Amino acid sequence: MNFFEHQDRARQNTQQLIGLFSLSIAVMIIAIYIAALFLFRMAPRVWWHPGLFISVAGITIIAIAVGSLYKIACLREGGSVIAQELGGRLLIPEMADEQGQQLLNIVEEMAIASGISVPQVYLLERETSINAFAAGFTPNDAVIGVTRGTLQHLSRDELQGVIGHEFSHILNGDMRLNLRLVGLLHGILFIYLTGELLWRIRGTYREDKGLPLWAFGLALMAIGGIGLLCGRLIKAAVSRQREFLADASAVQFTRNPNGLNGVFQKLQQMDSRLISPAAEGASHMFFGNALNPSFWENMFSTHPPLAERIRRVGGLNVSNLAAMPSRNQMRSPSQESLTMGFAGGSSATPEQFINQVGSVTPEHFAHAQGLLSQLPESLRLGVREQQSAMAIAFALALDTENIEIKERQIAWLREVQPTELVDKTLELSSEISQLDPKIRLPLVDLTVPILRQNSAKECQRLCKCVHGLVVATGSLSLWHFVLQLILWHRLQPSINPTSTTTVEFTSIEQIWPDCLLVLSVIARVGHSQPDGYTDDIAYAFRSGVFRLPKAGEQEKPEIPLTCNFTELKKSIERLRLASSKLKQAIVDACAHTVLLDNKVTQSEADLLRAIAMTLDCPIPPFLNPQRSVSKQKQSSPKRS
Repeated sequence: MNFFEHQDRARQNTQQLIGLFSLSIAVMIIAIYIAALFLFRMAPRVWWHPGLFISVAGITIIAIAVGSLYKIACLREGGSVIAQELGGRLLIPEMADEQGQQLLNIVEEMAIASGISVPQVYLLERETSINAFAAGFTPNDAVIGVTRGTLQHLSRDELQGVIGHEFSHILNGDMRLNLRLVGLLHGILFIYLTGELLWRIRGTYREDKGLPLWAFGLALMAIGGIGLLCGRLIKAAVSRQREFLADASAVQFTRNPNGLNGVFQKLQQMDSRLISPAAEGASHMFFGNALNPSFWENMFSTHPPLAERIRRVGGLNVSNLAAMPSRNQMRSPSQESLTMGFAGGSSATPEQFINQVGSVTPEHFAHAQGLLSQLPESLRLGVREQQSAMAIAFALALDTENIEIKERQIAWLREVQPTELVDKTLELSSEISQLDPKIRLPLVDLTVPILRQNSAKECQRLCKCVHGLVVATGSLSLWHFVLQLILWHRLQPSINPTSTTTVEFTSIEQIWPDCLLVLSVIARVGHSQPDGYTDDIAYAFRSGVFRLPKAGEQEKPEIPLTCNFTELKKSIERLRLASSKLKQAIVDACAHTVLLDNKVTQSEADLLRAIAMTLDCPIPPFLNPQRSVSKQKQSSPKRS
């Protein structure tokens, strides 16, 4: 099952969730109706009272809807809301201790290897148990939360296994489902809270009119308790199989089943429970069982039994994992082109490329570590400091080949930014210009967590300033387009935290012109010639077009379309609103256009990855190490 199939499966689970939720509401309506019969002294004389039933049903549905909609509205800002409710604090690199720095390093490595934005990390300082969670609506706005006990009790390999597990939830579409589950089930919890309020009021009706109001409150609490049990059942039905999948993915990411197994062994002796009162609502999001065990644990637990998880991880085919190339045995591809880092080291086919979306191989993970180890000390520290991160973003927009253009850009930058920041930009620009071009996109992603701590207005100003630097060049290069596209997309959770991407297009006819335009640009980038058109360009374009669904039924130009970068950006933004199946076809067509000649230039790699990332389809990095990873590690400090 690939990334897109996981997304579809998550949407199917959402439909299942709504069905189970509706069934829970029906059970609660019947229970409240029976309680109301006794409250108004209608039972056992009259068991069926249509007017009362309609009133109870209406009030119950409205109460649950109000509770659910309120919670859903609160969650619109994403996973950071959950993290803060659980008592988490944002882990800022400048203030992190050694354990925190190690956690941030692992998260960065995993994010670069999988091609997603580096998630913000929250530390649950008061929680001494071993647990973690991932929350968010898309891979672009995900956050990861980790308890203090996890950092204190786990080794690096074990912590890496836990983070790999959480990245699986990010990549497999589990997070959006989990957030919806929190929102919907809060409405059921609202019934319990209403009953608790009535019980505390302790006001009563006259005895001849029925049961005391506090007794009705207790009844609502009991019914709300039934709702909570229904909620637990729903969580168990939705979450358990996803946990097995995440365990298997973590082993695949790290090629180290011993790491995850070590965590499970420690959980048998220690604890995964949380003390936060908000743990009930978010219990299905955690790595381990976050709630107190009960008599009904096997039935209502949101997680499969620990013994079963140990058995399944232990049963994975470790020999196949061991047969994969180790980090010190990575094949170094040709200098002429870039290839995807598959286990065999061979060039990628479009089908293999699609299968790599949303997945991480050990080779990509090792490659990410190698890329990060190449960064000079100033850049490694700079991506974690506010002013330096801004300077890196500006430095990436500077023209390093034409001194006259660069001086014009710097002159413009001095008009809008403080002198200290401009000087920092120049200092870092000289180091960035010496880096391998393939490190530029990962470097952008490394700056994102610290840049997202800015206000929405500051993030917008940053993007406008980068745009101003590009305009100062007098012409927009492909790299400048990619930089602006990725930076704007990555900062969207801060610029517009309440926005969500909804599916608006489900048929290829609705986005056909946009697909043609995107494929036209990709074909021209891969076969650029002075005259602007060759047979190779047309052939690559037509090959990509025929990969799209119903291509035979659509109008197809003989030659690629002409457009500017503004039109290209608008088309990519429209394609973001397509369904998962359409996105799969679009990415496949783009990959086929690029990989047709079995060569991938750096420009093609940057554009292809930028398009896929903007469509929220995480693409692992293309690999073309000029030195083996072992040599890189020997010449660079080892990350903790």
